[in-house]
Amino acid sequence: MLVVKAGGNGGLNTEAICGDIAELVRKGEQVVLVHGGSHETNVISEKLGHPSRFVTSVSGHVSRYTDRETLEIFTMVTAGRLNKLLVERLQQLGVNAFGLSGLDGRLLEARRKPALRVVENGKPKVLRGDWSGRIERVNAALLRTLLASGYVPIVAPVAVSHEGEALNVDGDRVAAAISAALKADGLIILSNVPGLLRRFPDENTLIHHIPKDRAEEHLKLYAQGRMKKKLLGTIEAVRGGVGMVIIADGRVENPIRQALAGEGTLIG
Repeated sequence: MLVVKAGGNGGLNTEAICGDIAELVRKGEQVVLVHGGSHETNVISEKLGHPSRFVTSVSGHVSRYTDRETLEIFTMVTAGRLNKLLVERLQQLGVNAFGLSGLDGRLLEARRKPALRVVENGKPKVLRGDWSGRIERVNAALLRTLLASGYVPIVAPVAVSHEGEALNVDGDRVAAAISAALKADGLIILSNVPGLLRRFPDENTLIHHIPKDRAEEHLKLYAQGRMKKKLLGTIEAVRGGVGMVIIADGRVENPIRQALAGEGTLIG
């Protein structure tokens, strides 16, 4: 069983990703696809007059500040438009895709962050009213039921809080949590770079292999920004018992098959 994460920052070859999934399914592979929606959310938010706001945490992480209006736009774009376009294309390719978000059937339960501690203009600040969270539980039984019935789950990164609220959650960590909960054979994270780069954004500095026991070392040394979140997700997946994790290029032809053939960064 394979979990695939298609990043949401634009530039990915969605047609090729869907084609690879269709080929894997025809060969009898069970696949779960997790997708993002950051780029599209930024575009739609701008058009609706509520542009995205990004903040930097005290530890240096950059993330979207998700007020209620932003949450509703994010949910509309990811769980609505993008999710259903992927389902449509896979259905056209003969794959019985089943689109859902973490809200549906409490697939992804998360704890809402009480506040964000950020740095703005060099000063620490506490932001409240954020509708994001960290995943604490995956309804693996629901996914297993869908997979056993021949469906291919397509998961949008919107979770449900313990109080029943919708929450924005990080797609890479969603994929990591799902792959760990299902004890997947592998997790492939497709992005708009060829893998983990020793000197970002120089694509000639690709790191081809990271042993499991050195992943946290690489997180400290090389991963920054979005890549830091991706590598953090891979560490969580490996700790959860996933057989292998690959960070690979989602812009190329046959991206999943290329990743399985050795392209990208293998953590394992």
